[in-house]
Order: sequence, then C-alpha cells, then structure tokens
Amino acid sequence: MKLLLITIICLSFAAASCSNQQSDNLPIDKYATAETVGLYNNLKDLSKNHVLFGHQHATEYGHGWFGDEDRSDVKSITGSHPAVIGIDLSGLSGRSLEKIEQEKSRLQKNVVNTYNRGGVTTISWHFKNPLSGGGFYWVDSISVASVPHLIPGGEAHEEYKTILTDIAEWAKSCVGDDDKQVPMIFRPYHEFDGDWFWWGKSHTTREDFISLWKFTVSYLRDSLDVHNFLYAFSPDNRFESEEGFLERYPGDEWVDMVGMDNYGDMGRDGYNLERAAKKLMIVSDYAKKSNKLAAFTETGLETIPDTTWWTDALLNVLKMEGMQMSYVLVWRNDINSPTHYYAPFPGQVSENNFIDFYNDPFTLFEKDLNQIYKEK
Repeated sequence: MKLLLITIICLSFAAASCSNQQSDNLPIDKYATAETVGLYNNLKDLSKNHVLFGHQHATEYGHGWFGDEDRSDVKSITGSHPAVIGIDLSGLSGRSLEKIEQEKSRLQKNVVNTYNRGGVTTISWHFKNPLSGGGFYWVDSISVASVPHLIPGGEAHEEYKTILTDIAEWAKSCVGDDDKQVPMIFRPYHEFDGDWFWWGKSHTTREDFISLWKFTVSYLRDSLDVHNFLYAFSPDNRFESEEGFLERYPGDEWVDMVGMDNYGDMGRDGYNLERAAKKLMIVSDYAKKSNKLAAFTETGLETIPDTTWWTDALLNVLKMEGMQMSYVLVWRNDINSPTHYYAPFPGQVSENNFIDFYNDPFTLFEKDLNQIYKEK
C-alpha cells in the first residue's frame, strides 16, 4: 500500500511537471490551432541555431514587376523564396466595400500559397486613421489622435469592432490545401515609440495604447474566435534598456513575440552595429526569460549600396553570442522606384554577397523549412 501511494505521488508530480512544460510552450491563445502551436514551438527551436530570412511583400511585387506567379526577387537570385513573407492589412479599411473584398481575395491567395509551399506569413498593419485624413502617418494639420476614441468607451469603438470583424473573417478564410487555417504572425501598431504614425507615442498615452492592444487581441481571439494568429509587439529602436523596451508592453499574457524595427543603426543613419546588437540582445534576453519568441521585425538598407552588407553588417549582428532571433525581415522592393528597395535583384550590387548570406548554414529560406507547422 505504501509503495502504491509513493508511486501515485510520483506520477502526480510527473504529470504536473509535464503540464507546466506544455503550458510554457503554448501561445497566449489557449485555443490556438495545432498548426499555430507547431509554428510557435518550431520558431522557438530553430532560433537557437538559425534565423529565418524574411522580405516584405516579397511575392506580391518586386523591383520592376507586379503580380507574377510564384516570383520574388529573392527567388530570382537564390532559387528560393524567403522563409518569411510580409503582407499588410492597410487595404482592409478606409476604402469601398468592393475594393476591400478584392484586397481580401488577393491577400488570401498570397497567404495560402505561402502556407502550401511551407513558408511563413507575418502581417503588419499600416492602419489608415479611421477618424481623419492623413492615412496611417501623422500629419499635423489633418490627423486626429484616434486611440482614445477606439478603445472601450470611445465614440468610435463600435466602428473599430467592425474593422476587426472584417479582419477576423479574412483570417479564418485563409485555409490551406490541407483544410487547416493558416497560422500568421500579426504585428499591429508597430513602431509605436516614434511619432510618425497616429498611434505613436506623442499622440496617445501609455494607458490608452495598452488598452487598445489588449482590446484588439481579446476581441479577435476571445470574441471573434481567431485562433490562427500569433501576436507580435515591436517598437522602433528608441529604447536603451529593458525598462525602455517594456514601457508600453501590455504584459506577457497579451504577447507571443517581442521584436524591434531598426533601420537607423544598420546604415540608414550611419553604422552603429554594436548598438544594434545591444538592443537586439535586450529583446532576445527578454524573450528567453519570459518564454516568448523574438524577431528582428524590420530592418534593411535602402538601395543596398554596401556590397557586403548582408554578411558584414546584418549577419554579424544576428550571430552575436547568445542572441536568438526567430526571423529577420527586410522591407519591400518598390515596383516603380529606382531607389526604394531593400532586397537584391539580379544585377544589384550586393547580389553576390546575398548569395553568401543565403548559403550560410545559419540562415534559413523557404526551401530550408521542413514542416514548420508540425510539432516535432
């Protein structure tokens, strides 16, 4: 009898330990789809020895082209699409219903194709100001500080709920060839520590920003049953410490991924790679201790005039000892502009160095991914 009691106690402790371990490896959505949980855990595991490469709008358009089937500037050079494809929901509000439906269909196709190939989608949201002109940017003579009007109790709260409902319907409509909803990394209200967007630091209080974040996650997840999103929190590079990084953080129960956007230290405002690495380490260290994913959510050097930028700047920063980033994403390649691009294309001066970057075992592209949505 005594031996049986000891055995039961031991099994209870083992079960509790297993339960705790499982809860430590789950997204903030306890009803997240199996594929979303698989993505979350596989990104965490891969970040220990690798980083996924991402490019914004990579398969939608590129340098001098638009809408070509199964094309990206990155694939034209390497033979593989980026592992992470960035899309944007800016077209899902502030337009006619007809254009919104067209955009939903276009984005859905892109997301599903990426999933069927085995790649990953991350979503930014250049949300057009719902209460004024100016688009997503802050324009002094036009823009309204809309955040307090969107949160519960605000005069535009119901309108905001309608916009989120449209996003939810779209998210749930993205279904792959395996009949599973496509997991996506949703990164709303990015670069909130700057002043260039209407949700920026000088246009809303800390409390209202956090309220907006919490409501957005809660409404999508708990009210609208979106269970294929991971939620990413990413300021720009204006912080110098963990305390500064977390100044508008809503809490661990509201975030799956922590990240940062940083163009300035990576060459735009002159090179300060040591500072870039230090700030990324703040992000990485916080992710480790809070059991979150970490990512370099936006970076790049416009026109990439530095012929060794990929290995001497970006890769050196990402390989800093102890750093764990699940992915790094560079910004888009404009269709028409001769200068607004952040990934190379055939003939671009950093092309050969990018191939070295691609061939480095540390970097992963779409062809390198192996069932990233399946629990290993």
